Amino acid sequence: MAETYKKRKRKDYDAVNAASAEIGNRPPQAPELEDAVIGAMMVDPECVYPAVGNLTENSFYDPKCRLVFQAIVKLFNSRTAIDIMTVTERLREDGVLEEAGGVSRLAGLTSGVGSAANIEYYIKILQQKTIQRNIIAAGYGMLRKGFDETYSVDDLIAESTQELYDAIQGSKRSEYVEFSSVMNQALERIQRSQRSTGLTGIPSGFPSLDAITMGWQEGNLIVIGARPGHGKTAIALNMARSAAVDHNIPTAFFTLEMTGIELADRLIAAETGLSSNKRKGREKMENEEWQHLEMALVRAAKAPLYIDETPGLTISEFTSKIKRMKTERDIRIAFVDYLQLMHASRELSQYRALEIGEISRQLKETAKELKIPIIALAQLNRNLTTRQGSINGRPMLSDLKDSGSIEQDADMVLFIHRPELLGYTEGPTNSAELLISKNRSGEMGVINLTFNGDLVRFTESNESLIDYTEKKADRKAPDQNVSSWNMVNGTVGQYDPFESFENRLDGQF
Repeated sequence: MAETYKKRKRKDYDAVNAASAEIGNRPPQAPELEDAVIGAMMVDPECVYPAVGNLTENSFYDPKCRLVFQAIVKLFNSRTAIDIMTVTERLREDGVLEEAGGVSRLAGLTSGVGSAANIEYYIKILQQKTIQRNIIAAGYGMLRKGFDETYSVDDLIAESTQELYDAIQGSKRSEYVEFSSVMNQALERIQRSQRSTGLTGIPSGFPSLDAITMGWQEGNLIVIGARPGHGKTAIALNMARSAAVDHNIPTAFFTLEMTGIELADRLIAAETGLSSNKRKGREKMENEEWQHLEMALVRAAKAPLYIDETPGLTISEFTSKIKRMKTERDIRIAFVDYLQLMHASRELSQYRALEIGEISRQLKETAKELKIPIIALAQLNRNLTTRQGSINGRPMLSDLKDSGSIEQDADMVLFIHRPELLGYTEGPTNSAELLISKNRSGEMGVINLTFNGDLVRFTESNESLIDYTEKKADRKAPDQNVSSWNMVNGTVGQYDPFESFENRLDGQF
């Protein structure tokens, strides 16, 4: 225990002390307040709760105070009474009593305690000092890496941005709130939803899907899974195009598999309806088609769609980039194509399940932190194609490749199912199903789609939408003469999910 502490202590303090020595200034610290907080925790049990809830061992610059705080936290977690005697015994068991200054120092801490009423003020100052030290350590690390000619510039940018962000956020703790205040916020959200005739989230471009989800909701991680060649990228690009082109929503698209030019070609196909033969030059275009192409490209070029085609993207790089894009471009939704091509830390690279679990966890945390929906594509296991007993070969949650954490972390899981690609020939060969297999905030279901391979585009039939909305209307208001499509807003064939999208952009929903 003592040896482990010494190694950690050297690692934590080297950067701060080295930077302070070079500049000639004393590292930010408040030793008197550190002693006062530790002493108050051993004297007054009421002081333990705010200290443990708002401070960590890094909040104490004095290594002796760090050891005592660690001992107090262990006693707190084991629900043991906290006083000078129990803390002394805990330090003795850990073999660091002398490192912490011995019994005499502990006695001095308790005898010098001032008013416990000031504990919250002391804690706030310690938090400020911790942030200052964290920024110094992060800045010194950037300085050293910047002088290292062997260090990748891309890695330097990604790591420096993340380290600085962690330095600022690392010492912050969320305060508890009364449930009544949360209820009021939930009520206000319901009231805003009731006043709105459209969606409360970002439209997907598929009316029946939006009728279920009311749009992609902020803070959600949505996973879309499919076997290779079933159209994961196509449907994600359809959704991104709907958000950016149709509704002018700032959208980020991270493609780890395809190039930006390939995505642009697919977007041109979706916008213009030009066949692949004409896009590839096998057939010559007429003058009218050139004019149509130019008009469509002008419209698409104005869309706030931002493509990142970094190969082998790490989750830390993604987090750094999306945070910067959120600040600079006010990104409202992000797509990742696809999850299993991302990487985490080198330590986890040998354990694929743990690595994928770390990636999915951080994707969820990033979505929650930035308050944006993140849609991540995912591969499915190969045994899906040979499994017996499933309905028409439909995928299940257990088919998500590499890690069960994907299923656990996702707020929604959707699957693309194309029976003819799995050897089933029932129905049209271009038919597809979008299966909602997990939905924390609503119902599950199946949405019938049509896939146009030439335009690499999924579309939804009007019949599918009408059937779904009429069933919903019959269940909710069987005796009222209400147009079922007005439940979502818009008209069949001209899908307009918002009466006025400016309200959504201004944060009204």
